[in-house]
Amino acid sequence: MIPDLEPSRLPLLVTGIAGVAGYNALSYFQHRYPGQVFGLRRADNWPLSGEGILGCDIYDRDGLQRLFDQHQFRSVLHSEGTCKLRACELNPSLARRVNVEGVASLLETIGEDPVRLVHLSSDLVFSGDRDGGYTEQDQLDPVTVYGATMVDSEKLVRGRRPDACILRISLPMGISFNGHAGAIDWIQSRFQANKPATLYFDEIRTPTYTDCLNRLFHQLLGSDLCGLYHAGGPRRLSLYQIAQIVNRTGGYDPDLLQGCPRIEAGPMPPRAGNVSLDSSRLTAELGRVPFDAWPLGKEEVTGDPLWHYQRPGCEEYSPARLARLLYRNPRWTSVESDQSSPLR
Repeated sequence: MIPDLEPSRLPLLVTGIAGVAGYNALSYFQHRYPGQVFGLRRADNWPLSGEGILGCDIYDRDGLQRLFDQHQFRSVLHSEGTCKLRACELNPSLARRVNVEGVASLLETIGEDPVRLVHLSSDLVFSGDRDGGYTEQDQLDPVTVYGATMVDSEKLVRGRRPDACILRISLPMGISFNGHAGAIDWIQSRFQANKPATLYFDEIRTPTYTDCLNRLFHQLLGSDLCGLYHAGGPRRLSLYQIAQIVNRTGGYDPDLLQGCPRIEAGPMPPRAGNVSLDSSRLTAELGRVPFDAWPLGKEEVTGDPLWHYQRPGCEEYSPARLARLLYRNPRWTSVESDQSSPLR
């Protein structure tokens, strides 16, 4: 069990709640600390509403200051960011406004106050032009505008708040607000609409259940651990393999899944290669392994590009099974899960 947050660490603000990591974290923490956890969404994202949800652009310093003055936040889980690769390439100024200027705005608002800050970055600060297993000491060489802005945001946090904890995460596997923000959601939406989905054989990630991430955030928000840590899961999977798992588990038409190497995807947006993360430093600091493999159990994919066609008759293949095994960590009960009070 993770100890409850001390009263001095509350209220908590979770930014970026339109994204998978923030959306699931808000639900998790609001379930545990009713009335003491708030979520920040962009001002124009009015459909995302509910108890404790605040509308303000992260780069609006005056608006952000008013919210801090009103609610007196004592902890911030910062997961805000624009991560759509093509949009960032086409509009670098917008990417910088949200991903860099937004962080500067948050840091200026916090100032020297004793606010616990956990800041989320990305595995895409690396190019993947090696055999993965990146550590915190490896050179940063992003191939995208998004990755470059994540590098700059990390530098801001490290320079201005050395007491903060920075986590580089990979693909968070959980539900999203709009049904399209997450990796599972996007892939499944293509199959549900009977449309093909093309994924890459050679872009490798280390995905994690949001259930695992939420417990990690909980532990870090309650601690004083500072510095930079990698937070990727123990299993390396290509985007194509991830889509195989979604296709087979959900019982979708296997012919809808297509694959190709990155080089055939065209120059826009650029694609990273093997950006799998080595999270051993975080494991050593925590004294425990923070992540189960995604997926857990029988859905482990092989290297066979036709694996998703293999469907033993004794197994169930359906969207319901996908929801049980891929969106949530099946090792935990629904009572323990961060999905026990979803923001729907």
